[in-house]
Amino acid sequence: MADNHELPEATIQNILDQDTLKWVFVGGKGGVGKTTCSSILSILLARVRSSVLIISTDPAHNLSDAFQQRFTKTPTLVNGFNNLYAMEVDPTVENEDVNGPEGMDGLFSDLANAIPGIDEAMSFAEMLKLVQTMDYSCIVFDTAPTGHTLRLLQFPSTLEKGLTKMMSLKNKFGGLLSQMTRIFGIDDEFGEDAILGRLEGMKDVIEQVNKQFKDPDLTTFVCVCIPEFLSLYETERLVQELTKFEIDTHNIIINQVIFDDEDVESKLLKARMRMQQKYIDQFYMLYDDFNITKLPLLPQEVTGVEALKAFSRHFLSPYQPSCKRGTVEELEQRISMLKQQLSEAEAELEKLRKGDNKA
Repeated sequence: MADNHELPEATIQNILDQDTLKWVFVGGKGGVGKTTCSSILSILLARVRSSVLIISTDPAHNLSDAFQQRFTKTPTLVNGFNNLYAMEVDPTVENEDVNGPEGMDGLFSDLANAIPGIDEAMSFAEMLKLVQTMDYSCIVFDTAPTGHTLRLLQFPSTLEKGLTKMMSLKNKFGGLLSQMTRIFGIDDEFGEDAILGRLEGMKDVIEQVNKQFKDPDLTTFVCVCIPEFLSLYETERLVQELTKFEIDTHNIIINQVIFDDEDVESKLLKARMRMQQKYIDQFYMLYDDFNITKLPLLPQEVTGVEALKAFSRHFLSPYQPSCKRGTVEELEQRISMLKQQLSEAEAELEKLRKGDNKA
């Protein structure tokens, strides 16, 4: 296919321009820079929206590291902003989040854990309940690696299956749950009807949000990847699953791209560039109707608000490698450096020759 400079360039400006968006998911394979991209996306959205919340659903939270600020499961204002908030939630059921007496906590958790995946689904539903009570213009999800994200998207059906199973158990065993609640010393206010009612309430919340997730005017998914085979494969899997779940996706960010700058002389870097270009070409062939944004590999990490703001410019305008010929002073400096390297190499060669003569 074409070289890098002949490929169509795109940015994430389309996301900023879509003022109806309520939910923005950022996901992809582990280690591709999802947290950096979602953090910068939230910063850019905060410039055009009244209030933005970024939520990390990855158990290995990195938002605190990205912003160099401690976040918890309560929305916290990001330093340096008056309309950007961040929170980190764990996809597990925490007993203190389950309202009711101690006996009910244990019974509720045991029943929940008997249905695979429902614990995460319930935690996600609780988090969505919390978010819906707040008035944020846009919510950005920094999701866990692909497998966890796909499970998150399956939560509505998981809850529905769990509720159906609970109802069938109730019908099958009659008053067994009532007896259990009496054994635990729980009155009718926190008995079987309360448990089942709570599950139904969660199901209603998550089904309502699920409808919004399937509305392309309200929700979009940004896929983050790097130009390597495994990441390409994961992105293709993710796009197919998103299509199956009817969730809109039309933006791909290819991170850690090594651009062909004039001063790249390393054989290793040149080999990596050729390898990356092969996969970049494949991305453009597979996703010719997507907005594909390429981000450069940097020599340092992007952490802290100022570094994130500085790097955000590459999200709005295509990165331009420094391929210009340079000024006379730059060329003179380069010639001087090459002469010094040549002198050092000649001295090293002379030492080796003297060593050979002595031998």
